[in-house]
Parts: sequence; C-alpha cells; structure tokens
Amino acid sequence: MEEELIMVRVAELYYDEDKTQDEIGALLKLSRWKVGRLLTQARERGIVRIEIVHPRARRLGLERQLVERHGLTAAVVVPSPDGDDGTLERVAQAAADYLTAMRPVPRTLGVSWGRTLRAVAESLPEGWATGVTVVQLNGGVSLNRRSGGAAGLAVTIAQRASGHVSLLPSPAILERVETKQAIEADRTVAAVLVEAAEAQAFLFTAGPCDATSAHVENGYLSASDVEELARRGAVGDVLGRYIDADGNIVDPQLDARTVGVDLGRLRAAKRSIFVTAGDAKHDIARTVVTSGLCSVLVTDETTARALLEER
Repeated sequence: MEEELIMVRVAELYYDEDKTQDEIGALLKLSRWKVGRLLTQARERGIVRIEIVHPRARRLGLERQLVERHGLTAAVVVPSPDGDDGTLERVAQAAADYLTAMRPVPRTLGVSWGRTLRAVAESLPEGWATGVTVVQLNGGVSLNRRSGGAAGLAVTIAQRASGHVSLLPSPAILERVETKQAIEADRTVAAVLVEAAEAQAFLFTAGPCDATSAHVENGYLSASDVEELARRGAVGDVLGRYIDADGNIVDPQLDARTVGVDLGRLRAAKRSIFVTAGDAKHDIARTVVTSGLCSVLVTDETTARALLEER
C-alpha cells in the first residue's frame, strides 16, 4: 500500500506538476530508475491513463477488437465528437490518411460514390500517390439537376495522384433490364466494368435504406421505393445494390437494373476499404463487416462500438 501511495505521488508530480524524473527523485529521495519504474507501473495498473484527444487521434483498442471480431486486415477508428457534427470530416480525413500511407500503392483503385467518398476525395492531399488509375465501380450519372458527383470525386482522387480516371457513363439504376443490358454490352462501358472488377484495391461506402439515400436525392428511387425495400428487409445499399442484414440481395429485379461491379468482387478482394460514419449507417455498416464485404474498415468510435455489440 505504501508503494502505491508513492506511485500516486510520483505520478502527480510528473503529470500534474511537470516535474522531471530527476526532480522527483530528489524530492522523494528515490533513484531516477525507481521513479521511471513507478511511472511505468502506474500506467500498467490503470492509475494513470494517457489519452490523445486530438480529432486525428485513433482508438487503437477498438481497432484491435474490430480486426479480431470481424476478421479484418485493418481497422481505423477516430473519436466521435458530440453529436454527428464533424464525424464525417474526421472519418474522411482518416480514410485519406490511410490511402496516402497504403503500401504497395495500387495501380488501379476502384471507387464508389456518395457524400462520404466526396469528403474523402476532398481530404486527399496533392501527391497522395503517383500514377494511380481511378475507376468507377458503379453508375452514378444523376437523373436530376442535383449531381451526385460520382465522376467529380473520381476525377479529384485521380488528379491528386497525377493519375488517370476511367468513368462509367451510366446511371446507377435504370428503368428497364433491357436498357441496362444494352448499356453494359456497349464496348466502352464493358471495358470500364472489367477494369473496375480487376482493380487492385477498392474504396467504397454504403447508404442507409431511408429517404436520405443518395439514390433518392439523385432521382433513381422515390422515398416510397426505399420504404418498400426496408419493409422487405433491406438495411441499405452497397454499390447501389440493396441488401438485407445477412448481405443478401433484397430485390433481384431491382438488382438486375443496377449498373456496376458485383458485390462478390468486394468479398474476393484483398484490399476492400469500407468508409462509414454516423449513427444512421450502423445497420448497413454491421452488414458490410459481418458479411465479408470489406477487409479494411475506416469509421468513428460510436460506430465501432456498435459493431462490437453482441446482437
């Protein structure tokens, strides 16, 4: 007990009063080696907890748990601010940092689209890589005046890597299966889809199954359409494909009208990077990580904790 009290006093002098280890040793008549050992023990016993509170700081314990629980290659978790304000920006910056540090640098990077990936694109610095070809994974030409920015974000990512871009000139979802088949049979579109499927790394997000969906915003589906999908068990979409909690396609007819890479390609990829932020996406995020659609997860602390809860 006496040693523990000394340990607490050493910690107070060192962390609260900014004394050096030599000064503490002189005050308490201890060797510098003894002071250092007591400080180490204070951390090991939980008497002292060191927390990095900067928004860019990572939650390493949660990352380890996510990797172990869900069989991921890597996880990046950033602190969640109060409420959702700022969460997307922090996660986007973390994803940009991950891409910048990724080795080996992929020659071809397949990307989806949406607000989350737009934020990632804007967070990437100039020269984040060199000579990367960025290819769209799914259609994204808007059906109304509000552009979904699918092409724009792909161009931004490529330009900041002094690379090239392969755009998929098609809406995400078409009204008729025959139209979708005709578009995918076009030589130019077919070449882009092959290039996308064979990308060395994938960067994607997922959308919730509600009226806030980017597919509603961009005119592909109506609010009543997504309500019906939710009623049938959909928890959200990945690459425009609506899936249930087990990762199964909810509406095969709708899926047959969806332009883009098949979800099986994400499951088979060695580097499939999933970026998600915010409470509204917890259900679809859980499905993505539990159904093997990603190998790398970049998210916020609140989402990470939700993904570690037993269901």
